[in-house]
Amino acid sequence: MTEHTRTLTNGQKQAIDFAPLLVFFVANYIWGLMPATGAIMVTTTIAIAISWVYARHIPMMPLVSGILLMIFGGLTLVFDNDIFIKMKPSIVYVMMSIALAIGLYTGRNFLGKLMGGVFDLTDQGWHILTLRWIGFFLFAAVLNEAVWRTQPTDVWVSFKVFGVLPLTFVFAAFQAPLLTKHAIKADTDD
Repeated sequence: MTEHTRTLTNGQKQAIDFAPLLVFFVANYIWGLMPATGAIMVTTTIAIAISWVYARHIPMMPLVSGILLMIFGGLTLVFDNDIFIKMKPSIVYVMMSIALAIGLYTGRNFLGKLMGGVFDLTDQGWHILTLRWIGFFLFAAVLNEAVWRTQPTDVWVSFKVFGVLPLTFVFAAFQAPLLTKHAIKADTDD
């Protein structure tokens, strides 16, 4: 059984995460939003299946986002109304903010559990980082709402594919001083 279980490289993870978005962008450019919605639903399902078959693991965030995509994408196609697919990112961002806030309120650090293998921070560092991500996700939700409600669909699709991702990377990069300040140093005496 272990011969079938592999660890995905960062490049493989990124390809699995971003291929559906690129297919969405190209399909929207060629055929429009409704076929693009169907295309992202199919490619997301394939990406999740590849992740399961290859690594025997589906990360929680892509799974939840994929389920919501099926719901909102399905509503978009059934009702022939693009409002559902356009609202989906905002709902995901708000849900992520709420989940992180509930974690802080209940004394469970969901962000620390999610990223604990990548960063080793003090409790205060995780608390501050979580508050910042809550703020970022709320900002991204408001920004998505502003873009889809005021711009043509093609602009919103471009923003979804080529705007949100760079904003997320820039925000994450600006967290480096916090990560450095609150990093738990490895004990060299052991």
